[in-house]
Amino acid sequence: MELTRYVNGKIMRCGYTTGSCAAGASKAAAMMLLSGERVEKVDLMTPAGEMLHLDILDITEGSPVEENRPSPPSWVSCAVRKDSGDDPDVTNGMPVYAKVSFCEESELEKAEPGSRIVIDGGFGVGRVTKPGLDQPVGNAAINSTPRRMIKEELSEVCRKCGYSGGLKVIISLPEGERLANKTFNPRIGIIGGISVIGTTGIVEPMSNQALVDTTKVEIRQLAAKGRTDIFLVPGNYGRDFSRDVLGLDVSECIAMSNFIGDAINSAVECGFKRILIVGHIGKMVKLGIGQTFTHSSGGDGRMETLLACALEAGADLDTLKKVLPCATTDAALDIIKDAGLLKETLKILGKRIEATLLRKVPDDVQIEYICFTNHEGLGGILCQSAGAAELSEIWNNRERT
Repeated sequence: MELTRYVNGKIMRCGYTTGSCAAGASKAAAMMLLSGERVEKVDLMTPAGEMLHLDILDITEGSPVEENRPSPPSWVSCAVRKDSGDDPDVTNGMPVYAKVSFCEESELEKAEPGSRIVIDGGFGVGRVTKPGLDQPVGNAAINSTPRRMIKEELSEVCRKCGYSGGLKVIISLPEGERLANKTFNPRIGIIGGISVIGTTGIVEPMSNQALVDTTKVEIRQLAAKGRTDIFLVPGNYGRDFSRDVLGLDVSECIAMSNFIGDAINSAVECGFKRILIVGHIGKMVKLGIGQTFTHSSGGDGRMETLLACALEAGADLDTLKKVLPCATTDAALDIIKDAGLLKETLKILGKRIEATLLRKVPDDVQIEYICFTNHEGLGGILCQSAGAAELSEIWNNRERT
């Protein structure tokens, strides 16, 4: 497709989601089933408002089983090949198949709401085994937006062809089972294949959306267990420190990567009332300037933050000049420590971190943090909010379920 985005100094090509592929293949199969005419291309309008022109591949059809069918075949199967554009998606190039057949009245109780279209997953489409996902337990992992796209496209085909009966769509991904191990699906409880996903129908190049979506899913799953408190870490450093140093149960802690702000937003949306964040200084320091997306692509600011805190603590110009070119926060803290200003600098930084976190939550939500380092000579907790130690006791004492 011709849609592009400017990312990290480069013009990069967008692609389209597995959901768009499934909807396009379903539309083509339904058109052939109801009209009896071969379809080799379809146009598909995405939820993002972008029109796709999709090639239809591997067309096969079954012979009729009753003479009164409105078209010669009893089912039609075809595929659309996934194009992820310049995004490094493991599903790029994968064919997405849709088999559309006539649906008996007895099957219509499973139809999508407000339609006579039944949608299910075949080989390579995962099954939901844990609550809190987009689909209920037992359903094929075909998310709401792709289901809506399929329903709308097939409903329109039925209207144009004058068909008022039911249709059944089976989406299959021949490579899905193999690719599943390269995704987060097994971790979040989608078994036997991958998901058919996409909220806009378009794949943004180099998008972080997949990681954000996975974190949101894990937060929803925790909420589905009835939890009202949540324990977040940026990654393995936070998890290991929490387990090995703080002695916390990390079985339910959620890794949010660089998306601290998105994770907090999701936790609030899901009704969590107590939030604990345990993170390394290299990530947490960025909260000191209000930055809640902590990847370097969103800006650095680590040394500038520490410099500002050290300046407020009384650092002289020579100390500040040594801090600014440091490559790591630990190196900068060594310099500040040598100047005798570590305690006061961390106190100031801690207040800044706390202020950023408090701005992210409503008044009835408690949010606490622990900021640490593993650096020799500084190892341990550097700063923490007033209620962090008490809140962390929840994970010291919680019984595992």
